[in-house]
This record gives sequence, structure tokens and C-alpha cells, in this order.
Amino acid sequence: MSTPARRQAQVDPWQDPNAEPILRIEGVTKTFGKTYAVDDVSLDIFRGEFFALLGGSGCGKSTLLRILGGFEVPDKGRVLIDGTDMTHVPPYERPVNMMFQSYALFPHMTVEQNIAFGLKQDKRPASEIGDRVAAMLDLVKMGQLGRRKPDQLSGGQRQRVALARALAKEPKLLLLDEPLGALDKKLREHTQFELVNIQERTGTTFVMVTHDQEEAMTMSTRVAVMDAGRIVQVSTPSNLYEYPNSKFVAEFIGAVNMLRGTVVDQQEERVLVHCHDVELDVWARYVEPIPVGTDVNVAIRPEKIDVAEAEPSGVENVVRGRVVEIAYLGDVSIYHLQTDDGFVLRVQETHAARSADPHYNWGDVLYLVWHARDAIVLTA
Repeated sequence: MSTPARRQAQVDPWQDPNAEPILRIEGVTKTFGKTYAVDDVSLDIFRGEFFALLGGSGCGKSTLLRILGGFEVPDKGRVLIDGTDMTHVPPYERPVNMMFQSYALFPHMTVEQNIAFGLKQDKRPASEIGDRVAAMLDLVKMGQLGRRKPDQLSGGQRQRVALARALAKEPKLLLLDEPLGALDKKLREHTQFELVNIQERTGTTFVMVTHDQEEAMTMSTRVAVMDAGRIVQVSTPSNLYEYPNSKFVAEFIGAVNMLRGTVVDQQEERVLVHCHDVELDVWARYVEPIPVGTDVNVAIRPEKIDVAEAEPSGVENVVRGRVVEIAYLGDVSIYHLQTDDGFVLRVQETHAARSADPHYNWGDVLYLVWHARDAIVLTA
């Protein structure tokens, strides 16, 4: 997963005990009938963050975003923006703007008129509106397209107009609801970097809702993974991927091999787990004390597994498998190997050397090797 380079402060604000969040969510709950759409969510988001709410359909992320925007009122809890309680403040009185997936541009207005709309509603002076619209057009690199109507623009251009309109009023908080969902894959990847660069230049705090894990990982300073109305883990993209706190997060973020097992030994910062799926004892890194007999899951990312054609010796973890599926994706190949016990493991091989064919064929018997440090023990 690619991540744009970020100019990080020496201490990230969420690690600074003296930093004050620009957005504080305190015990927010929202129900629809008997369904808990948002269930006792508490969260701090800091000034200048590009924060992502990530989860599958029905997890509560969009409802939480609507609560932040003032379009829903929580049954319990509070929402504070820059220290002020906004829980019952209507959307038009909040220092917040929202960018919708559909962009919601006015079709009868030009690009300039769309961007100026909110400023005119606030009765700003004409000269101020003109300067601000020009600045926004320059920010999104659309200075030559101000006189066009939305139907004369591409999907990516409409997305940039919607962003310029949302930023024109200089909100303290910009909410983005699946902002790239209407774009094709190539344009979406390009626009991810554009959005990050614009966010860094303006310094505006962005809170984005998405179901696309790659989008969240690429664009965000931190990600909150949601499930069934609750936040199950909040961390940086790299920590979420390398150190998930549960089986759910490990499987939701990226591809993973998950082995069920029982702890049979512990030595310093390693545990030995008997994995029932492959009837094999596997070494994995685990620094906390854990009782023998504890049921755990061992997670191994596909790219952490090395492949050998001959059985290696002196390695921590090795299992034999036969290639049953191959997917050639250009930059990588994905292999599914079935072990002697019938369990299928996924392996990813990067194509460092130029080749038109996968390195291995269906039916090849190979040995899969990985280090204890690359195996994640999950107790939740």
C-alpha cells in the first residue's frame, strides 16, 4: 500500500499529553429503533489531522459523520469542536463543511458561482468573495475553468470544485463522505495524493468516511476502524497493518493468513503456538506474559512469507504446500498453496526482475518460511 510522504511534526499531537483536540466526541450513541448505529463512541481528533473512519457497510461510520455535521442528533453524548459544545447546534451554525460523494454541485451555476455560493450566503463583501474564489481555483488548479458548468467537467474536476466550495468558508473541520467513490481506479489513486497535498497546504482538519481500506491507509494520519457501531482500534496506518489488536482488524486491513492455535510454550519475547489448521508448532513474537493453554490466532501477512523450492533447515517456521491457485497482477503474483492438512495459505511475491510469467506453476510443491517476528499473536 503506497503512502504519500508527510511532513510530520517532531511529536504527533495524539502523542502529546498537552495537545488539545479540535474535535472531541464523548460517549456518543445513536439508535434507530432497536439498532445501535453508533454505540458509545469516544474519540479525539487533533488540529491538522487527515483522519479516516473506516469500516464496512452498516458499521456506523456515516451516521457518526452526520452527527459531526449536525444532520443527526445523538441520543447520548456530546460533540465538541474547538472546545465548544456543538451537539445541538444546527449544521449551518457549525464551523464545519461537508463534501458529499455525489459532490452536490448546482448544475445551473458555473464553477465560480458554485464556489462562491456559501460566501454569498454569509453576505461577504463582493471583493472578498472574488479574491477567495480565485484563491480556491488556484488551490485546486482550475483557474482556467471557472466559467464552465458542472456538466462540462470530468468526474475528477467536479470533485475538485466540490472540495474548493467546501474549503472556501475556511471551516475548522471538513467532513468527507466517500469523497473518491465516484471516480475510476486510476483517477482515484491520483486524486488521493492531490487531496493529501491540499489538506497539508491549507492545514484544515479533514475527517473522511470510507469503506476502502487502501484509501484510508494512503491518505490518513490516523484511522479509526469501526464495527457494529463501535470503534475497535485507532492508530496510524502502519501500526494498524503491522500491529492489529484483534482478528477483525487484521482481516479487515489488508490480506492475511489466520491460523487458529493454542499456546504451548513461551521463551522471552517469543511464544510457541500449536496451530490446529496445519498441525504445526509455530513461533511468533509476543512480549507480554501469556499462560500456556491460551487459545489465540496467529496472523501472517502474505508478503512476509518467503518461498523455497527445497526444504530449508535452521529456520523458525516452515510448512510445505502445493500451488493450487495463481494470480498474476503485474507488480506481484499471488499464490495459494494447500498444505498437507488441506489448509490454504496465501503468499505474495514481488516482481523485482522483469518476467512475463509467474515464477511457479500449478502443482509445484514449495516450502513456506517466515520469521517469528513477522507472525502476529492475537488474543482478541
